[in-house]
Amino acid sequence: MTFDMINMLPESIRVMLVAMLPFAELRLSIPIALANEITPLQAFVLSVMGNMLPVVPLLLFLDPVSNWLRRYTIFERFFNWLFSRTRRYNYNNRMEKYGSLALIPFVAIPLPWTGAWTACAIAFVFGIRHRYAFSAIFAGVTIAGIIVTLSCMGVLVMIGV
Repeated sequence: MTFDMINMLPESIRVMLVAMLPFAELRLSIPIALANEITPLQAFVLSVMGNMLPVVPLLLFLDPVSNWLRRYTIFERFFNWLFSRTRRYNYNNRMEKYGSLALIPFVAIPLPWTGAWTACAIAFVFGIRHRYAFSAIFAGVTIAGIIVTLSCMGVLVMIGV
């Protein structure tokens, strides 16, 4: 797809596509939407929808894909390393203690690498059930969307945050 084809898409679709990207998510799509004169409410809704679109496929397919990749020695070693390292650094079994609720603040704080894509990977590694992970990720994305939208509008600056 060339840039000409992307520019032919409606602005709302472009905002959703940016929100779907793992390195951008709504932290980039909301400012882009607001810069292109989309209303704050539309920017928020489109970005949250776009950010959530990859969540269901990620939650459903990370496990089968990893199982398929484990047929190869290099991936088997990688997943063994990943799971053992992750569980080793899970101080005081925080994920087992808080479960999917721990995903909400993780996703809600709009920092790099703390979005829906990473939360899906965390849910996969810790075996959090899909419906609980989806709900927690949705709550976190919604909170992050509110924070980013308000900060882009200057509201958080006005109240001293």
